[in-house]
Amino acid sequence: MVHRTVTEYIRAGVAALHLEDQPTSKRCGHLRNKQLVPEDEYLDRIQAAVNARARSHGDIVLIARTDALQSLGYDAAISRLKGAIALGADVAFLEGITSTDQARQVCEELKPTPVLFNNVPGGVSPDLSVQQAQELGFRLIIFPGLALGAVYSAVRGAVQQLKQTGTQAVRAGRSPRDIFNVLGLQEAVALDLASGGRLYDKGV
Repeated sequence: MVHRTVTEYIRAGVAALHLEDQPTSKRCGHLRNKQLVPEDEYLDRIQAAVNARARSHGDIVLIARTDALQSLGYDAAISRLKGAIALGADVAFLEGITSTDQARQVCEELKPTPVLFNNVPGGVSPDLSVQQAQELGFRLIIFPGLALGAVYSAVRGAVQQLKQTGTQAVRAGRSPRDIFNVLGLQEAVALDLASGGRLYDKGV
């Protein structure tokens, strides 16, 4: 499955992907009691990804992630990452880092391999800015909850207002046409007209 996934990602032009050591029925890295596959199975996944990249002559970046820190400890987690790097992983990702000292340590210990930091506000890791992460030695940082958190807050506020007032807020720049334009309405109109279509010939 890993080989096929990496091959198809390369064909699709995907730039990078994470390869984890959780089972398929995984959970967020900032929740407790995560399950792990054995280290040899994890490394088999990395090897399959490396093989797929070589066979496809692709340049996809392979990011080796481990969730072993919480349940197996730092040394076991680092062992997994070092094994993945030895097989050809390009980036190391220690999930669930608990302190800036630990962050600095993993970046130092895995040099010169780039290390990724996962910023999940409210999770188990410190809330680092891009500059702080860079100063600790990280080469990449991701903010996977950025849009999710913003959408949740906005929807929650809108629903609360509807419940309290019986109506929804009307904000400038939020008409149906404005939203459809963001989603590509004008491009759809141009494509239809260029193809001889008449779906929009009377305007929208």
